[in-house]
Amino acid sequence: MANLSLSNIGLSEYPKIAVEYAQYLKSITMKSELTVCEYMLDLRTFFRFIAAEDAGIDPNEEDLSEVVFSGITTERLACIETSDLVRFIYYVDRERDNHSAAKNRKISALRSFFRYLYVKKHLIPNNPATDLEGPKNKPSLPKYLNLEESVLLLKTIYADKESKNRRRDFAIVTLFLNCGMRLSELVGINLNDISVDWQTIVVTGKGNKKREIFLNDACREALYPYMKTRLDGTPEKAAQKALFLSRNGRRISNKTVQAMIYKYLDMAGLGGRGLSVHKLRHTAATLMYQEGGVDVRILQELLGHAQLSTTQIYTHISNQNIKAAVEQNPLGDFKPESEPTDDTKKRT
Repeated sequence: MANLSLSNIGLSEYPKIAVEYAQYLKSITMKSELTVCEYMLDLRTFFRFIAAEDAGIDPNEEDLSEVVFSGITTERLACIETSDLVRFIYYVDRERDNHSAAKNRKISALRSFFRYLYVKKHLIPNNPATDLEGPKNKPSLPKYLNLEESVLLLKTIYADKESKNRRRDFAIVTLFLNCGMRLSELVGINLNDISVDWQTIVVTGKGNKKREIFLNDACREALYPYMKTRLDGTPEKAAQKALFLSRNGRRISNKTVQAMIYKYLDMAGLGGRGLSVHKLRHTAATLMYQEGGVDVRILQELLGHAQLSTTQIYTHISNQNIKAAVEQNPLGDFKPESEPTDDTKKRT
């Protein structure tokens, strides 16, 4: 998903009103391009479902990947009822094995799209998605590295003397683990985003919102050696404005960073646990909250969360650890002997 863009999802196949909707999300509501692409792909599945039913194709029996949906008109969308949306969600649940999170995302896409048609464009007589409810997601705690594992990962990268990109990769992971930035934020950093005194760095988060992140000693000490090799490169590399470059001298891609993280997780013996680049963000947040005692509202600002509830997942992790610590108390299994009966008392 990380490499999706509006230029490669085939917008030319979509109805004109859907393309306008995508432009509205990107330009007016300032949704990230990834979010817009995900919404459009979910709408594509819905359009194919409707087009298939209109053509007499049973979606439960046929593969819909080749169904043409560009002919769906505004008039057809005005006829959509809530029952059509419910039937679609049932289809993705049963035939596409969508779990709660995937179904909820599709429901969000449908709600947003039909609200746009009804409230913003006044093209449909009512909004069929108003009362569309989704399944409740089971709360899950994010995976993360503990302090010892984080140190092990950094040491593994630093010790990889055979890698020509060792300093770059060490700096990248150091920023992830200390600053808790998103992958897109790190990849988008430019040289001029670092303050002259090397105290702060500006990143561009969701919705193109910029925020300032303070650099600690570990970040500066990791960036200095990398910057020396970065600026001592070819004139082409020196002319690039991106902070982190690929071996070809261009801005490093999401895919390259992801591959590097997986490589070093495996080398450190930490692979096969569902860890990823995003889990390094979780690691930074968890370590700051649990080990550093950072206030949850400060953590919210640091991570760039719009809602405090998003940040509070890390307080849940802490509570779980406290519960586990209590259960590990050596007195945790102690049970008193049963009370003596009256007959026993008489005999004694």
